[in-house]
Order: sequence, then structure tokens, then C-alpha cells
Amino acid sequence: MEIGYKLTAEAFGPAELVRQAVLAEQAGFDFVEISDHYHPWLDNQGHSPFAWTVLGSIAAKTSRIGLATGVTCPTVRYHPAIIAQAAATLALVSDGRFVLGVGSGERLNEHVVGRGFPDAVSTRHEMLKEALEIIRLLWRGGYQSYDGKHLRLADARVFDLPEELPLIAVAASGRKSARLAAELGDGLFATEDKAEIVQRYRDAGGSGPRYAEVPMAWAPDERTAAKAALETSRWAMTGWKVMSELPNPVNFDAATTTVREEDILGKFACGTDPARYVEVAQQFVDAGFDRLVMQNAGPDPDGFIDFYQRELGSRIQQLRPSGSPA
Repeated sequence: MEIGYKLTAEAFGPAELVRQAVLAEQAGFDFVEISDHYHPWLDNQGHSPFAWTVLGSIAAKTSRIGLATGVTCPTVRYHPAIIAQAAATLALVSDGRFVLGVGSGERLNEHVVGRGFPDAVSTRHEMLKEALEIIRLLWRGGYQSYDGKHLRLADARVFDLPEELPLIAVAASGRKSARLAAELGDGLFATEDKAEIVQRYRDAGGSGPRYAEVPMAWAPDERTAAKAALETSRWAMTGWKVMSELPNPVNFDAATTTVREEDILGKFACGTDPARYVEVAQQFVDAGFDRLVMQNAGPDPDGFIDFYQRELGSRIQQLRPSGSPA
């Protein structure tokens, strides 16, 4: 079991994210994971810096903690050749601490370059498959070309490659994406505590680490935490089918007007009771995930990191699937 800290790039500027990563390393987290977005989910979150610059700065200011994207879409806003180069470079400057999380993307971030975002999920999966093939091809070394249905590569080479290539964790929610994660990835990434996601990954031959984001909101009292999560993170209640489709923060604002504090309390661990945090995390452990990302939607990141270090970390690290031997 490894425990990560979510760097919420939609809610904080780049210097603050670097500061939080340094604190996370000092608090004993195993890795930090950052979202790679162009827009925040809601305008009142107020931020969305370039994830790769932030990660490079974190690599320079830390020595132990792992780094991950959660997740990058290497098909529209980026060409996979650029991600192959970026990930290889980050692996080098971090001394092998980087994990490349990839997914088929959201319209929120990918439409901005004016190339459109495919309506059909099957097309997005085809594009992600081709992107992963291109990344793997470039990581072999030498000049490479690729002529796919959606993506092409023309006589390209990544010159600076690490001896040990980054692990690739592929985001999945359904059967096809789970199979893609097993066939072309080294691990699985998910945002829901659904055992069927892990089972489909395993059925397709997947045996790598399995990452999941655990919803939390720390504040001195439960209601303050829930209110903060409602204000900035109610988009998380919409589900992936909605999250992948809406084009701008204003659309997420409109789509979440009926979300209540009670809805947040039902999904998020809120407040200061470690037992509630353990309860929510246990659901992901029971679903088969072994890389848990603590995603704090509360108003005080320092308070949450201190809470993790003093009261929560040891309990989360000891979690095992229910019914397994102690």
C-alpha cells in the first residue's frame, strides 16, 4: 500500500502547489499526484497552472517523494510525442520518481486548441491506444514513425531517455478502458471505488499498481469541511460521463446546482474524525486499489497534512481488504 497526496491544481497557484508537495514529503506521503488541466472545474476554484512546470519544480525541491500526473490526455491538447519527451525528461530530473498517468481526457481541457473533441467514447479510446503505442515506440529509442487512424508520427526521436522508463498508469472506468490499461499500461488509475473496474483490469491480464483518488475534506468541524467541498468540488458528484463531456466551468456550475451538503457528507470524509476517513478509504481498498491518493477538498491544506501526519497516515497505511489476514 502506498499513499499519495493530491495536488489540486484547480484550487492553487503553482508556487503553492510546490510548497504543498514539499510539506507532503516531510509528512511521509509516498507520492504526489497532480491534475493536468487547462481549466478548473469551477471558476471559483480560480487556478489551473501548467502541470509539467510544477512537477519539474517539485522534482528539484524534493528528494524522496514520487511524482505522478493524474491524468494527462496525450491525444488532442498534446501530441503523444510531446508527452513521451516530457515524461522521459521528468523521469531523468526526478531520478526515476515519476509515474505517467494517462487517460482519454475531458472536453473541458481538450477543446481549447480548436481541434474538437470526439463525441464518441470509442474514438477517444482508439486515440488513446494509438497515443500509447507512439509513446512506447519513442521510448525504444532511435528515429520512429507511425501512421495511425487518428494520430501520426514522422521521423521523431526522444534523445534523452532514462535507463528505467516511467510506469504508465491508464485511467479506466469501463470494460474497454480497463482492457486498454491492462494491454498497453503498467498500472490502473480510477476515481471511483468500484470493484468491477479492478476486476476487469485483472481479467484482461493487468497486474500492476492500482491508483484511486479518495474524496476527503479536512476542517475543524464537519459542516465547515462539507461547505468548502460543496463550494469548490461539487463537480465530483456528477460522475465520469458528465465530467468528460461539459466544455467549460460555467457548465459544471449549472450542472451541480442541486448538489447539497448532505450529498457531500455521503461521499466525502469530512471534519476531524479519523474513523470516517478510514471508512471511506477502506471502500477503495476493498475494491482492490493499492495506491490511495488523499484528495482534500477542505479549505486548509496545511491542517490536512498535519492531520495526516499526526492521526491518519498510520491508520491508512495499515488498511487491508476486509476479511484478509491481519
